[in-house]
Parts: sequence; C-alpha cells; structure tokens
Amino acid sequence: HVSHNHQHHKHNDDMGKKKQLEEDKDSSEEESVSVYDSEDPPSAVESSDDDDDDDEGSSSDEEDDDGFEDQGSSSSEGELYSDVEEESDVEVLDLNYDDAPRAWKPTMTNKRDPTGKAKVKKSTTTTTTAETEEEPNEEEEVMDSAKLEAARSLLMTDDLSSDDEDPDGTQNRIGRVPLHWYDEHDHIGYDVHGSKVVKSISNKNRIDQALEADDAMQNGGNDRYKIYDALNDRDVQLTERQLEIIRRIQSGAYAHPEHEGNMDMIDYFSGVDKEISGLASNRYEPKARFQPSKWEKLQVRRLLHRLKTGKITMDFLNGKVRDMNDLKKDQEPKQGQFLLWTGDEEDELSMRRGPEYIPPPKVAPPGHAESYNPSDEYLPTEEELKQWEEMDPSERPHGHFIPKKFNNLRSVGAYEHSVRERFERCLDLYLCPRKMKRRLNIDPESLVPQLPKASDLRPYPTTKCIEYTCDDDATVVVRCLSVSPSGQYLASGAADGKVRVWEVSTARCLQVWDLNAVLQAHASATGGASGADKKDKDDDDDDNGDDKEAAAKPVKPVVSLEWNPNSDHHCLLAAIGSCAVVLATGTGSADDVEMTEALLSASATPAKIKNASTAKAVQWIPVPQSASGKAKLMSKHAKVSGPVCILRTNFEMASVKWHRRGDYFVTVCPNAGAAAVLIHQLSKANSQQPFKKVKGEAQCACFHPSKPFLFVANKQHIRIYHLVQQTMVKRLLSGCRWISSLDVHPSGDHVIAGSLDRRMIWFDLDLSSTPYKTLKYHEKALRSVKFHPRYPLMASSSDDGNVHIFHSMVYSDLMRNPLIVPVKILRGHSVVNRLGVLATAFHPTQPWIFSAGADGKIILFHDL
Repeated sequence: HVSHNHQHHKHNDDMGKKKQLEEDKDSSEEESVSVYDSEDPPSAVESSDDDDDDDEGSSSDEEDDDGFEDQGSSSSEGELYSDVEEESDVEVLDLNYDDAPRAWKPTMTNKRDPTGKAKVKKSTTTTTTAETEEEPNEEEEVMDSAKLEAARSLLMTDDLSSDDEDPDGTQNRIGRVPLHWYDEHDHIGYDVHGSKVVKSISNKNRIDQALEADDAMQNGGNDRYKIYDALNDRDVQLTERQLEIIRRIQSGAYAHPEHEGNMDMIDYFSGVDKEISGLASNRYEPKARFQPSKWEKLQVRRLLHRLKTGKITMDFLNGKVRDMNDLKKDQEPKQGQFLLWTGDEEDELSMRRGPEYIPPPKVAPPGHAESYNPSDEYLPTEEELKQWEEMDPSERPHGHFIPKKFNNLRSVGAYEHSVRERFERCLDLYLCPRKMKRRLNIDPESLVPQLPKASDLRPYPTTKCIEYTCDDDATVVVRCLSVSPSGQYLASGAADGKVRVWEVSTARCLQVWDLNAVLQAHASATGGASGADKKDKDDDDDDNGDDKEAAAKPVKPVVSLEWNPNSDHHCLLAAIGSCAVVLATGTGSADDVEMTEALLSASATPAKIKNASTAKAVQWIPVPQSASGKAKLMSKHAKVSGPVCILRTNFEMASVKWHRRGDYFVTVCPNAGAAAVLIHQLSKANSQQPFKKVKGEAQCACFHPSKPFLFVANKQHIRIYHLVQQTMVKRLLSGCRWISSLDVHPSGDHVIAGSLDRRMIWFDLDLSSTPYKTLKYHEKALRSVKFHPRYPLMASSSDDGNVHIFHSMVYSDLMRNPLIVPVKILRGHSVVNRLGVLATAFHPTQPWIFSAGADGKIILFHDL
C-alpha cells in the first residue's frame, strides 16, 4: 500500500512537472513575440530585471544618456521624445511612433520547425516578464487617428529615389561640378530636359542668409525651418519627416526607426536543421572523390587529338571561339564579292580575247551657266547673243545651249537640243579614233622625299631682333656686309661710298669712313687718275660749269667689303670704283694691334711690283694719315684707324675676297681681260696675275678653305685652279645664265652659286661637275648666297625682299648625301627700284644672320 501510494504520488508529481513544462513553453513563446507584432501596443518599455537596484541603475543610465538612444529598434526607448531638451531648436512632434502599427506582414525565415512549417522571424527586441505580465492601459490604447496616420507616414521605409524627388525634372543636373564656374553666367546649370536653370534675382551672400536664419529663429514660425539649396538656387522648407531624420542623426541614432541594427544570423550551411538533415556528421569523404576521373581523362585525350589534327584551335579551348564552323566560314574566301575601284579591271580587260574594250569618255558635268537660276554674270547680253549667232556652235562657250533664268524649277521646259547633242556624241564615239593609255597608279606622296620637321633642325634664325639705320641718310642703299671674326663688330658698305662700323649688340654706329673723299683727295694731290676715271672725266668735259663740278666729284658705291678672317689682324678690305682700299679698324688688344701694324707696315710705304705685266694692271698707293683725316680710335691700344693703302686698277672692280690666313686676297675686275683676276699679298705689298687668258667675263672668285685652290666663276661656269701646279682641276657646269655670287663650304667639298635667273646651285665636288641640287625658291634674281662657318645653315637673298634659310647638313660619311631642307623665310625688307636684299652675312659664332637691302635697312635675325 505504501509502495502503491508512493507510486501514485510519483505519478502525480510527473504529471505536474509535465504540466508546468507546457505552461513554461507557452509563456516562452508569448515572450518571444515582438511588441511590434502584438495587436495591443505596450504603453512603455521597462527594464528586463525585477530587482530594484537594476531599475534604479536603468533610470540613472537614462538620466546620464545625453540624448542618445539605442541603435536598435525604437521599441526599447520608451517615450520617443522623452530625452529631447526643451531648448532644442528642432520642433518636437507630439507623436508616439513606437505605438504605430506595422503595415507589413511578419517576415519568414528559411528555418523550419520539426513539422516542416516555416518559422516566424523573431524581433531583436526582447520583452521582460514584467512587460508581458502587465496589462495594457486602456487610455494608452486610444490614440488619435491623425497622430497614427502621421506616425505611420514618418515610420514608413524611405524608398524614394532621386528621380522620385524630382518628378518634373526641373532641378539642376550638373552633378559634382563647382558652382563658381557659373559665376559669369545668368544660369547655374541645366535640368534633365536640357533647359537652363536660371539664377534668382535676389543674389544673397552667406552673411545675409545667416542673418535671415537668425531672425527667423527668433521670430518663430515655419520660416525657421527653411534652408538654402545652392545647387538649385532656392529656399527649401523642411518637412516633418526630414526634421525627424535630422533629430535622430543628431542624437546618434539610426536615421529610420525601422532599421534593424542587430539582425538574426542566417545559417548559410544548410536551410534545414543540422540535427535533422544529418549534414554535420563526422563521416570521411569517399575515396572516389580523390581519384582522377577516367571520363575527364578520355575528354582531354580527345581534345589533344583534335588539336593536333587542326580541327580545333587554342582559341576554341580558351573560349574565344564558340564554334569552329564560324571560324572556318570567316577564313574561306567569299565568292561573288569584289572591290569596284581597285584598278585591276584594266589588267583583266587586257587579258581578254578579241578587240580591246575602250570605255567612252565621261560627259563633262554641268556648270553654273546650266543652272535654272544662274548668276547675272553668266547671262549673255544682247551683244553677246549676236556674236554667238555668228559663231559656229562648236566655238561657242556653251555650244547650242544659251543660259536662261527661271523663277523656279517647275518653269523649266524640255531642252530643245538634247536629241541633237546626244546624236553628235554617239557620232563622235563611233567615228573618232581612240586609244587606250595606261597610267601608272603611283601615290604622289610616295615620290616626295621624307624630310624631317623644321622644329627638329634648330637652331636657325627665325625672328627679327635688331635694326641698324643711318642717322645722316636712312634711305641709302646698303650694298655689302661683313662681320668681324669675334662677332662684336659689323661693317657695311653703302651706295654713298661710305664704310660704317657698327656694334652688333647695341646697334650703335662707331665709325664712318668716306672712301670717295679719300680717292678724290689722292687724285687731286697726284693729279692723275685711272683709266676708268679718265674716261668718265673726258665724257664730262662737254657739260656746263655745274655739271663739271658734279662730275669732278662722282659718288661711287662700295660694291664689296670683307673683314680679315684672321682674328689677330684687324683690318678691312673694300672695293669702290676701280680701287681696293685697305682700312685699319682700330680695334683689338695690344698684341692684336702689333700684329696688325706688322701686316700693314709694307703697304704704308711706296712699293714696286716685280712683274711688269702685273705692274701695268695694278698700283699700290699708300695713304698718309693727314689725307684720311682724324678718326676716332675704338681701342685704347690702337694707333692707326682708317685707310692705309689703295690698290688702283684700270677697270671697275666687282668683288674682293680674303684667304683664310688673312695675308692674301683676290680682286675681280670683269672687264679687265687677262688681268680680271689678281692675287695680292698684303704683308709684302705685292700682286701677281695668275692667268694670261681668261675665258669669259669673271664675276667672282674665292679661295679654298684648306687647299691651294682658287674658284673663279664667270657667267655660266665655275673653274677650279690649282695655284701651286698652275693647272685647272675641274670645271663645274652650272646651267645658269648669269652667276651673281659664290661661296664654298667650310669642309671644302661643296660649292653653292646664286644666279640672276632665280636659281641656287649646289655642287658636290666628289660626285660630278653637274649640280647635285638646283633650288628654285625665290621669285626674282639672287644677289647673295652664304654658308655658316660653324652651324649647318645656308642662306640666300633675292630681289623679292626675302631671305631663305636652309638646313644644310654635310656628313663625314661619304656614303651619305647632304641633307638640304628649307626651314624658314625671313621677311622685313621692302623692294625699292626692283632691288630687294642685296647682301647677307652669318654671325661667326651664333646662328644669327645679318641682311642689308635697297631700303637702307640692316636687320639682325635671331634664333628665338
């Protein structure tokens, strides 16, 4: 009985325990439901602990919380605006957002219960036992319908895009572009339709906006919630929803209360419970997973075999080609397709049998006269119509057609001569013989040599820098130029018979010598004159007194001028009339002055020429210092400045040229016959006549820079003589009518010559006696051609008033031809009396060039 009672009590205890477990289970399920999912919203959220200490701690935490709330759901914060200070500028809406019912259904998870049904997703906010046990207050359950609607509109998820915010598309769409780019415009950007967003009339600055905002805050009202939208240039009234978002962001909470900060973990291992699915078992992997597949091995073997036989390619294996049939179709030649304008049809026609087909010539396209509304200049007058009627139709400008003017195209009638013209064309094609002419299809650009760019060939003179003008007479014609070896001084010879020395850097005229006065003073002192002067004097004896006085003092130009190329010898050589005058420049250091005095000492005293035939052709005449006048010295070491001696010949002198050592020089008198070319030695005051006979009239002559050769040019040929062997080495055939200038390259292997028929000829002495290049860039006669002594530059001047600069590179490799490229055209001179630029001279050390013209200007061009 005792055991039976004991068993009975034990059974009752077991049933009680089971009943208690079921009640606990139901209570736990009720606690797991979120307050948002419940039908009756709780009045407040309390702490989860029942102890008084915990409650006091929670209340203290709420007091210490500086307006910040939990980053989870808003259900745990109690009253939504309980922590907001009364002095806050943001207007607090009297709405209880936590009590607002949700409009969405409870979310379902991928987890399922043992019966297979989907579980409801639990809220992250947990409620305490005390909260579940409290009965909802009836006063808190009743809320105003307007407040519920406002809370619901504020708590709905923000699902607005940028397009929904601007449905009309009138706002600015310039993106992240600085607005100061539009300061100078009347608009600040463009809307979605492409229209301008015009600026507002009241253009307030930041200070005015701040003052207005402060006044609005003090006065109250809705204006205090206005902000300025700089992108659209307008004031925006903040809505209640935006104010609520701003308040939550300032308090450190999420912008939207419905954002769930602590979401449930999603088990990505399996959507089914691990214990039920059995995926978490500790079984070993099967052995078949670690062994290579026989099927894959067979597939690899087949692919390798197809790759070897060429049926597939690596592009097919890599996935670049999807189907090999498409690749084969692309490689096969397309039948029935050909190009129309390849030019191969002519070859195909020539391979045909039978008579050759000749296509008829195309009809000329109609011109402006055939228009129905031509210009008045194409309409014939009555006189022209009468002339056309008398002429044959083949000789008329438009044949049978007479230009007429119509108001519109609809008024144009049928052409009355269309059948006749078509019949005549068919008759011409039938009767007129024709022949096929083959043309070579050559690209014209392939025939043009590939020249380098001019910018890659610098330096060369490009810009006008300094202009030298005479103070006494600015319109005098400058005939010749020469630069000192140091590049500090520039000498010019003019048509007034004066030699001027300039300072290159300052354009200051340092010295002027009147050679006409020197020659006249010497002629009046000796009472004699040369053959040319006597002839001029006899022609003038028949004139009256004024003419005799003017003829007694003829003004002759300085036709040639050369500075001594030796830097130790400071002297000039000028050709005027029938004389060559040697002038001491009065420049240089003490050592240079001594060297110059030693060079000019022999010419300062009377000397006799040993050769009798030469003595008849030239005469050395010393010039005393009293006759030359007192000239200022440009150097403190100089003792002599001005003309030193005169070389008088019987005929007019055309040019003078120094030897590179500065002791010998050559003079050319075209009309002197055998004595046209004379070589003089300044240190010994001696002259010699190298030729007994001269073929043609010699125009100019110059020395070879390193060999004992003399180049003599007549009107059409250039002869090269060996002075030691006294033989002619070569004759160069220019093909020109009249050679006007000559220059030799510093290497001595190349010669250039300018002619009066607009040509510049380049000779390569190692190739042949014919020109290597013939350059014809000028429009009028060439007056001067020059090589630069240091840079690969070449220049030519002409009567058209221009100076052409060429890049002339001569290579040391004999297998390479010289490179000649035109790089610049220098303009600055004007044409006076059909004369342009008469002389040019390169600077000895810089890529500069001096030019002198008939307009009296001397211009220096720099490489800027």
